[in-house]
Amino acid sequence: METLETYFRSLGFDEIDCDKIASGFKRLSFDKDDFFVLEGKISSRIGFIEIGQFQYYSISSEGEERTTYISLENSFVASLLSYLNEVPAIENIKALSNAIVWVIDKADVVDLQNKIPKFKDFYIKLIEYQICCIDKSRLELITLSAEQRYEKVLKESPELLQKVPLQHIASMLGITPRHLSRLRKKI
Repeated sequence: METLETYFRSLGFDEIDCDKIASGFKRLSFDKDDFFVLEGKISSRIGFIEIGQFQYYSISSEGEERTTYISLENSFVASLLSYLNEVPAIENIKALSNAIVWVIDKADVVDLQNKIPKFKDFYIKLIEYQICCIDKSRLELITLSAEQRYEKVLKESPELLQKVPLQHIASMLGITPRHLSRLRKKI
């Protein structure tokens, strides 16, 4: 719980609010390949990743796994469409390693927003940030070349290349692992 409280303290929450916020979260352990969200199921929770990485992916009509996003330590994990609209998830979110996640249900998030106005501001900024990330990655997939997308990962998220298997990075970039290997040699 120390990591979670440290995170909220770093955002300017005082000790009392940190205690209230932390009490709304439950610590869950995930083994590698455990699901945080399963396609077709409604997900009414979000989680703060203390340890581990999570892969967001869908299965294409050809039966191929397509990685759309990866969440790392000290970030949040959620299927936003399912969480916000209370509809079945259209993606899977799976642990890429053993993980520890602090999970909070939507009802507890609403309760914290009502009790702590600053938490409501935090929550709105978190959702806005996640939506912007989704929009940005969608646009980059359409407008940038594979080489440009790889260079952006190198510059903006080098920890992905250290912590995540390359086949997932390639899938997220919309290229084959072989093409990623060629880009890595070139750059």
